[in-house]
Amino acid sequence: MTPRVGLLDIGVFMPERWMSAAEISQASEIPEEVLIERFGLDGKHIAGPDDHVSTMAAAASIQALERAGVTADEVDVVMYFGSMGKDYYIWSAAPKIQDLIGARNAWSLEMSYVSCGAPVAIKVATDLLRADPDISTMVIAGACRESHFLDYTNQRSRFMFNFGDGGAAAVLRRGDEGHEILASKIITDGQFADDVAIYAGGSRTPTTHETVDAGMHFFDVGDPQSMKERLDPVSGVNFVKIALDTCAAAGVEIADIKLLAPIHFKRSFFDWIIAELGIPEERTAYLRRHGHMSGIDPLVGIDMRRDDLSPGDLVLCLSAGTGYTWAASVLRW
Repeated sequence: MTPRVGLLDIGVFMPERWMSAAEISQASEIPEEVLIERFGLDGKHIAGPDDHVSTMAAAASIQALERAGVTADEVDVVMYFGSMGKDYYIWSAAPKIQDLIGARNAWSLEMSYVSCGAPVAIKVATDLLRADPDISTMVIAGACRESHFLDYTNQRSRFMFNFGDGGAAAVLRRGDEGHEILASKIITDGQFADDVAIYAGGSRTPTTHETVDAGMHFFDVGDPQSMKERLDPVSGVNFVKIALDTCAAAGVEIADIKLLAPIHFKRSFFDWIIAELGIPEERTAYLRRHGHMSGIDPLVGIDMRRDDLSPGDLVLCLSAGTGYTWAASVLRW
């Protein structure tokens, strides 16, 4: 019999500064009403100088442990699944988070990832908890400060102007406690691997005075038209497929989902997704005051709507990230 794994609780950290749509409009020259109505963005949190992915993920982890009633000494593994834009270049955030939260008995696992992170982390953690008898309790923690990698004058990257900052974490445990993780599924299409990146600073284009002067150390899109032509036919299809496939693997119907917690989409795509899935908007978490925060969006959405959930309710986490990977998880509250 497959061991049961439960999500005990979630923690969230949001930076103090909040950047309004009016401020984003001023920086990007995109009209405020377009940001609000088409981007679905009222504003977003912006990390301060002392808000790093390690500190934000650790703060969220401490809150999650407190809410779950779990001590740091009980944690066997600390997994980081957040943005690759970390405190330092070529550096692991997970050991730092493990130290900051005082999980002295844990080992750390680094899974730096993009926007599909939360469901992927839930799947990896669930599989580890089921497979390894020496692991009974895990903290999965992610954070994002990708707003600092935006060049608002680069219109090729305008679809990323909703990128905001924050941290989120969850405590998972093998056994009968917590909100049961029923299933997770993942799809990857590697043809999109090079479409979105910070193109300078790696081995292909090392950092030079010229790359810095050219502003190449911000997010960019190599060929926006080509990406759109290839992605549009498959993106929505794969979002719907991964949602339906995960529900089928969980043995539930999409109609029974009480909360859809997706990444932050532009408004028209969000409307299309929920129409295709048949989930009314009142049963969703739309992060219009947060924007998109890399892999943590679904956990933030669940936390935002937790008071609306009752025992037995089904929650669908739905994400995708450049690369391109679509992922989903189903939980029973």
